[in-house]
Amino acid sequence: MDGMEIHLLGTAGPRGWPEPGCRCASCTRMRAARRRIEPTHVLLDGVPLDQCRRRQVPGGYDVRTPRGHRVLFAARPGARPEPAGPEPYDAVLLDLIGDPSHLGRLRRAGAVTDATRVEAVHVDHRVPSPAELDRRIGLWTRPASGPWRSLILGGARSGKSEEAELRVMAHPDVTYVATGIMHADDPEWRDRITAHRRRRPRWWETAETIDLAGLLRGSAGTLLIDGMGTWLTAVFDALGAWEYPQAVVPRLNELVDAWRSTQAHVVAVSDEVGLSVVPDTASGRAFRDTLGRLNQRLAAESEETALVVAGRVIDLP
Repeated sequence: MDGMEIHLLGTAGPRGWPEPGCRCASCTRMRAARRRIEPTHVLLDGVPLDQCRRRQVPGGYDVRTPRGHRVLFAARPGARPEPAGPEPYDAVLLDLIGDPSHLGRLRRAGAVTDATRVEAVHVDHRVPSPAELDRRIGLWTRPASGPWRSLILGGARSGKSEEAELRVMAHPDVTYVATGIMHADDPEWRDRITAHRRRRPRWWETAETIDLAGLLRGSAGTLLIDGMGTWLTAVFDALGAWEYPQAVVPRLNELVDAWRSTQAHVVAVSDEVGLSVVPDTASGRAFRDTLGRLNQRLAAESEETALVVAGRVIDLP
């Protein structure tokens, strides 16, 4: 079959981007840059999408182009079109800004493969800027296979966990690695764990462990590790190392070796300790220094390292 031609004459929501009369920061930035993206309008093999043969599916349309290519199309912003069958599509046009995990679910079902063309439609001010839109789409459409290592750093409540989750949201198989211990008698801790779980797609697996080296050596899928600070705390506790921090060094070496040799696609969250106050105890300062050195070692062995500040992402060279 000949290659499919897709012409995106517009990719925005029904009111375009910026939306008329909207005063949000995203729309204001677009006006200041004198940019506008028109409402979604697509030509498939030279024919408007709404003139192609199509049948309605929940959330959108299963489309056949004049050359026989199969396309799955999201009918509107927020829609999550269901595939019409088990066969992979030649292209999917989805509201990735609304729910990037829908792409992960389609990949998991076999409806999207590495050969499927993926395009974002119905884009609008739900994302801060076209540059941020391009960054996110780049994350969601690149191959999910490993080895690939990303270290996400940030201070408390910086948005680092949300950024880590966003990076793997379109992956078909993700194991969320919780390195902290659930404190059943701590309501605040339970609320934090519950909030994390709500953000995750329901098909993600969960592993609660501090054996990160073993997990990295034995996995070939996607691992989301949250986070290195709680892991190091657990290691200090397990080894009784608060009075003798050097006891954790062999475990750090083991982790870095496994990180370097893993076959998995890994995204790990860690605290940027340079943003916090200086601890007032010797053991606290030893922990800070140990985590800081671990961050440096992991960053040196990572394809990507990013710093998150106030929810904004800075990619580090």
